[in-house]
Amino acid sequence: MGGTFDPIHYGHLVTAEAARHRFYLNQVIFVPSGRPPHKLSHKLTPAAERLLMTLLATVPNQDFIVSDWEVNREQISYTYETMRAFHQHFGDEAELFFITGADAVLEIMQWRQIDELADVCSFIAATRPGYHLDDFKGSPKLAAKLFFMEVPALAISSSDIRRRVACGEPIKYLLPETVEMYIYKHGLYRDI
Repeated sequence: MGGTFDPIHYGHLVTAEAARHRFYLNQVIFVPSGRPPHKLSHKLTPAAERLLMTLLATVPNQDFIVSDWEVNREQISYTYETMRAFHQHFGDEAELFFITGADAVLEIMQWRQIDELADVCSFIAATRPGYHLDDFKGSPKLAAKLFFMEVPALAISSSDIRRRVACGEPIKYLLPETVEMYIYKHGLYRDI
């Protein structure tokens, strides 16, 4: 499961657990992005802090692990390169899935090396309110490797959490308490 996780929240965790259960996944690997190409002009929390928040949020679930693969790279993070590295690490016998939101899937044809990416993994697209999957346009090859899954908790968003912190509004119960405490202790998102 890739994302900026700025910050990680219950929508991410519920999606990961639902995908793990529905698709019989052995584990879900959370991969905080290092330098995502679609957010180069955005102000992101430093990758090391996003990685730590992801670790804090996922530690209670033995089926969740966190990879620092993208965070440790200096280059722009492309999903194809990450999934190719995972494919090489786990080998041909492993079936890989990339879990993402339906909003990202609607733009998937713009992703770098999308046809090659479809050769190394399938995609689980979690639907969230306001995104219509009728708009998906992709190749038949890609469509055959794309699975949609409805997740009710996806109304929570990282951008709303950041806005709430900046405005002094509560974020309790939107994300794990450990992540909430980390945000306040380190003064994250106050000046957005």
